[in-house]
Amino acid sequence: MITTTSSVINFEKAERDFTFLLQCFQEMLHDLGEKELAEHLPWKRASMRLDDYPDIERAIQAYSIFFQLLNMAEENSGAQYRRTIETEKGLSELKGLWGKNLHRLKKNGITEEEILSELSRVTVDVALTAHPTEAKRKTVLEQHRQLYILLVKRENQMWTPLEQEDIRKEIKVVMERLWRTGELLYDKPAVSAERRNIVHYLYNIFPEVLPMLDKRLLHAWQECGFAPEKLADPQTLPLLRFGSWVGGDRDGHPLVTAKVTRETLLEMRRKALALIAFHLTRLASKLSLSEKHQLPPDALEERIRTLANHLGEDGEVALIRNRHEPWRQFINLMIASLPKNPRNEHDTGNQNDIFSYGSSRELLDDLELLRQSLLNVGARHIADSDVAPVYRIVQTFGFHLASLDIRQNSEFHDLALSQLMSAAGLNGSAFLTWNEEERTAFLDRELQSPRPFTHPDMKAGPEAEAVLDCYRVLLDHCKEYGSEGIGSLIVSMTRNASDLLVVYLFMREVGLMTPFKEHDACMLPVVPLFETIEDLEKSPDIMRTFLSHPLTRRTLGMQQEMNGWEKPAQQVMIGYSDSNKDGGIFASIWNLYRAQESLLEAGKKSETEILFFHGRGGSISRGAGPTHRFLRAQPHGSFQAGIRFTEQGETIAQKYANRISALYNLELFMAGVTGELLKHRNKEKTSHELEPLMDMLSRTSNLAYRRLIEAEGFIDFFREATPIDIIEATRIGSRPSRRSGKKSLADLRAIPWVFSWNQARFSLSGWFGIGSALEQLQHEHPEACDNIRRQDASWAPLRYIISNADASLATVDTEIMREYAALVENSELRSRIFGIIENEYHKTRTMIESLYGAHLEEQRLNVSRFISLRQEGLRELHRQQIRLLKKWRKLHQTGQNKKADNLLAELFLTVNAISGGLRTTG
Repeated sequence: MITTTSSVINFEKAERDFTFLLQCFQEMLHDLGEKELAEHLPWKRASMRLDDYPDIERAIQAYSIFFQLLNMAEENSGAQYRRTIETEKGLSELKGLWGKNLHRLKKNGITEEEILSELSRVTVDVALTAHPTEAKRKTVLEQHRQLYILLVKRENQMWTPLEQEDIRKEIKVVMERLWRTGELLYDKPAVSAERRNIVHYLYNIFPEVLPMLDKRLLHAWQECGFAPEKLADPQTLPLLRFGSWVGGDRDGHPLVTAKVTRETLLEMRRKALALIAFHLTRLASKLSLSEKHQLPPDALEERIRTLANHLGEDGEVALIRNRHEPWRQFINLMIASLPKNPRNEHDTGNQNDIFSYGSSRELLDDLELLRQSLLNVGARHIADSDVAPVYRIVQTFGFHLASLDIRQNSEFHDLALSQLMSAAGLNGSAFLTWNEEERTAFLDRELQSPRPFTHPDMKAGPEAEAVLDCYRVLLDHCKEYGSEGIGSLIVSMTRNASDLLVVYLFMREVGLMTPFKEHDACMLPVVPLFETIEDLEKSPDIMRTFLSHPLTRRTLGMQQEMNGWEKPAQQVMIGYSDSNKDGGIFASIWNLYRAQESLLEAGKKSETEILFFHGRGGSISRGAGPTHRFLRAQPHGSFQAGIRFTEQGETIAQKYANRISALYNLELFMAGVTGELLKHRNKEKTSHELEPLMDMLSRTSNLAYRRLIEAEGFIDFFREATPIDIIEATRIGSRPSRRSGKKSLADLRAIPWVFSWNQARFSLSGWFGIGSALEQLQHEHPEACDNIRRQDASWAPLRYIISNADASLATVDTEIMREYAALVENSELRSRIFGIIENEYHKTRTMIESLYGAHLEEQRLNVSRFISLRQEGLRELHRQQIRLLKKWRKLHQTGQNKKADNLLAELFLTVNAISGGLRTTG
């Protein structure tokens, strides 16, 4: 679950803020004639039974808003508390941020120059996805943003009483809009709507946060006693990049077509160019330096002449506009040199007769020249304050805003290649039955030939056409604009090296190859996604084979040359959600750790750096957890090439909707990666004495977890004891909940799996199996348990697992989960499976409390407080959901489907409200 965007919170202030917001909400309800509902919200009084209220939908909506207001108050309290701590005690007091990390590095003897030399090598890439875990409408989210801004506005002490009253009135107006707005999505959102949401963050939020992030680093740098001028050059700063999956992720998503991908690439380019034009225009308004007061350097005058000549009439206009102000003229010429924005998919935006920048790199060169010219005339402050932030905008967002990853499932690729082979007169069906050796031999032979399987007019089959149509869009975009806006070709469910080599054949088919050192290389990188426990275990061997392939070597070498890297780098994506669904939380996290270690070794032998792409979700069982602990728990050397990670669903709004929260969460990653990278560089890799115990615990927990999910009747228990059927019917994302529509656990996506357990308050995927593992260790190796206890579980990988599990345990409500279990009609099945779960729950609590030497409520005060404030309201919502579920299922069983459909709105509202109360879906 996501408790808050901060690990520190002042609950007294949160309560004051929430009391204020609640009073505003109650006053608004009173004004609208909802007196009874206003008086029975679940706060410090007995709330009403929802069934007793005449309009249940409105009552559930009121509870949902109640929880959102509480979340807002806590988020604001966390932000203000951090500011107070930094004001009173300094920047080094807060865990995970720049101040703490720089002080720790300095204390460990790492010099200013050593830190500086590594800063520019730090790369953090945030990939935003549209995974369906955001239960709120975009319209509703916008009202939440407005409320939060007004809540923050109240913090300012300058307001007079009358002005404070005006703010209160504004808050009530926003609340009334929220109350009068429907919370439900009655249709699944289109991919275009999800794209607009992602673009909002990329265009409106992150560009504003980026300079604030750099200032935070500079302030911490100075507080640490380091020279501020060392960070003046923006090229010395860590690099933040963004990626997106919206419009590119087609794994089990039939709505992501080639047309959608083309539209997405063009829309991102349009917004990126608009963003840069805006910031350059704003910069031009500031740089009114006159040549009468300072002479422009020769290099600047020469570049102005060159650009003006290239631009012709447009260049003359740019020069005429600001006579005697060469710096402003130079920026006018930069603006005129930006590529024309394509208006639609048929308009390339090319300028055949007018010069324009071919890439953002060329614009960066001019911005650096501008910065140096200001330094040459002694205008350092202007260069640092005005030009450097614009350089960083261009450096981060380029002409593409965010790189679009293309993801598809390996099984889909198999079908596509089979169809291509059949179209070419080969036995395509045979490919589906070949073993890995036969597949690899065939692919190697084919890749040595430049001939395609088909010609442009041939139709090979639906899967083949879907893949090739997408790749043709990528080819056209690369030819027109370069490959900067396209990320990686990700193969989900990578099982063997052949799953990656197949992609090379698709690229050859459409012409996505380019000459490199007398042979062909691929224009785009191919990236595996290892998701299940078995595939994680196989991943090092798969990568050794893939990295040794001649085409891979050439492709990596070309990328190294293009990017100026010291070594070639191969991206590897690792999945938290499916490995957890497959093996339980302990086996998932530890196998991810072990796989990364082995993959780093495989990369080392191939003289290739491995860039890990962490497919993390919003809940603990899908890879979430405190950022600083997550980073510390990674293997030695895992940040050498940088880091990528996904942000999914509701986590995007929770972490980044408000600039203060966005700044905090991005700083946690930027500072944390820097700290861990330098720590790893200055410390040799050593084995830890607990590693063999972790292997043992992983195996034992996995066995306990598999016994549960493979138990006879478990799937029936799961389908009846959780609201999975309602979750599958919701419209919270454009993607189907199953990859291929099969009614199996393997086909069910990890998101609805986690979502349904959380809704029923089992939170099973965040802790199951750990109790059995620790108990067996206690029985068979008591001295090992004592060793862990003595170390206070302080070794980072173990602490990360245990602390995440105990946070998940804190969200379990045994009373409520027993009531959900009562929905299972077969009493023998209900008793047997629930008995296993309840027994493991108590076992896990007991064993973790034994490790800590304290009750979980004492160990996790913040989480316990978070849950206790919501308990009353959540329980009533759960019980209402159970009542509705019983009725809905009964109506379906008796063939009264129309009446059952009439209950869906109320059921969806309970899902939304419970998600809001827990701050998590899946």
